[in-house]
Amino acid sequence: MKTIPLAEGIKLKSILTKKVQELIYEIHGNAHVVVEKGETPKQSGRPLAEIEAELAQVRKDIRTLDKLIYRANIDHTIEFKGESMPLVEAIELAKQLRAEANLCKDLGNAEKEKIYTTNGEGAILYEVAMYDPCEYRERAKQLEKDAHRLSNLINAKNYEIHIEFDDSNYF
Repeated sequence: MKTIPLAEGIKLKSILTKKVQELIYEIHGNAHVVVEKGETPKQSGRPLAEIEAELAQVRKDIRTLDKLIYRANIDHTIEFKGESMPLVEAIELAKQLRAEANLCKDLGNAEKEKIYTTNGEGAILYEVAMYDPCEYRERAKQLEKDAHRLSNLINAKNYEIHIEFDDSNYF
């Protein structure tokens, strides 16, 4: 059986998902023709059975790729900050690091103190941050670096791992 790098399998899955949408669009385009009453309809494109057969094969290949990708992401590990973790956990951690970095960026972009919209009674109100925005800006930078470092480790591992899949129908 032919093998491909996990990274190519992930990319191929994305391509096949788009291919499913294209085939569905093709089915809709070929499902009906407009003719005058009494005229015999003529097939304007590929027969529906042919498109449906291709669609079924693409969907089967997506399921197979899913299974292989999920298995590889569970069975293979990377080292990050002294901890060994399965790829699936590393992928989730990278997402969480990016989300936390975005939160810290938002907090870091705030002013420490600013005039709050007044209530019209002459009192001047201030909105005061209950934290140091500079600390959050620095934390956001570090979290982004960690997320990039982790993503690079994941990507490198995705090229090291090979899965058994024949991609000759698509490449």
